[in-house]
This record gives sequence, structure tokens and C-alpha cells, in this order.
Amino acid sequence: MLVRVICVGKLKERYWKDALAEYAKRLGRFCRFEVAEIPDEPGGDAMSPAQVAQLLDKEGARILAKLPAGAYTVALCVEGEKLDSPGLSKVLQDAAMRQGSIAFVIGGSWGLSEAVKAQCALRLSMGDMTFPHQLARIMLAEQLYRGFKIAAGEQYHK
Repeated sequence: MLVRVICVGKLKERYWKDALAEYAKRLGRFCRFEVAEIPDEPGGDAMSPAQVAQLLDKEGARILAKLPAGAYTVALCVEGEKLDSPGLSKVLQDAAMRQGSIAFVIGGSWGLSEAVKAQCALRLSMGDMTFPHQLARIMLAEQLYRGFKIAAGEQYHK
């Protein structure tokens, strides 16, 4: 099964890269895990709503180009559905059986365009708190690993 995580922005700090590499290694037992980084559009805090929409549209076009054909697609966004770990495990199992691949999309500091969210079969929230997108990437990788362990009937308690 292919699991692709499409992210806006790069992991710059070594500790984020090391954490992601560790989960990528662990996930290798269960799937082909890929991360596709999309360059973020430059923009400041004082942008107008129209400028933000333009920025999101540009990032969105690059995201949509990276979605694997036929994959089950999931947008990580604040308004999304909240799942527990067994619920995410079920999403992974269903995607494996139906599509054979799944793609998760993590936006940048301004979020995701409506076009990207509309393209996704599921909108998923990591909860009510706000996390930096670098941490969200690591948290998603950990939850994917946990989900595959649950699906395999293995314990995961760390």
C-alpha cells in the first residue's frame, strides 16, 4: 500500500527530520511511505483575504498535482472529523482494500484551499488545539504507525 503525505513547506530543523525518518523506517514494515513537500508561497501576516486566497490557490494547484491517481484522499484541517486511533486504523484498512493507496494533505500556516479540501474524500482534524505544521507531520506519521499496528493486531502502547 502506498501512503503519501503531501505537505506545504520543508522540515528545516534536524529534530523534525530525525523524528519523521524514525517513523518512516517503522512504517516500512506496513506500507510504502512517501512525503512530498510543496514549496510554500511567500506571504506575510498583513495579507488581505484576497491575497490569502491567491496564496492558497497557488499552493493548492501544486498539492493537487501531487495526489496519486485513484488514492483515497484526506485533508488535515481544523473543521475536519475527529477520529480516535482505531478509527484512523479503519480508514487505512478501507483505503488499502478499496484504492490501494491513501494520500494525506497538510497545509501551511494559512491552511488549505477549498479546491484541495473539495478534492479530498475525508477532512480530518487533529483536535481543537493548534499545532505547527511541522509537528502535525510527525503526529500524523506516529498515528499512521499506530493505525497499522492496530490493523495488524499488534500492541502499541509507547
